[in-house]
Amino acid sequence: MSHDDKTWALMAYVGQFLVGAIAPAVAFVGKGRSPFVRAHAAQGLNMGLAAIAVWLVGGLLSLAVEVMIWVPLGFTAVTMFYLVYGARAANRGEYRRVPAPVAWPIFK
Repeated sequence: MSHDDKTWALMAYVGQFLVGAIAPAVAFVGKGRSPFVRAHAAQGLNMGLAAIAVWLVGGLLSLAVEVMIWVPLGFTAVTMFYLVYGARAANRGEYRRVPAPVAWPIFK
């Protein structure tokens, strides 16, 4: 795999700290022909979409039960850990799977 592929795969994870699920979507569409980039971008996109869904549902539930705000906050902490985990693997040219509860298998 090329240095360019590693960079695109890395940005699918690191870009989420700046623009959320948009970064992996751009990598998925822009460089999706590369199997390496596609795998990492799909995983990053799945994590971004899962985080958005958890925040929407958790935010609405926290209006009824205030303690529910800890669910999206905890999920965000776990997601950030796996974003770094995936970014390190992408930078090394490795494939690493993120657990399904964190990266819901929506895109493959």
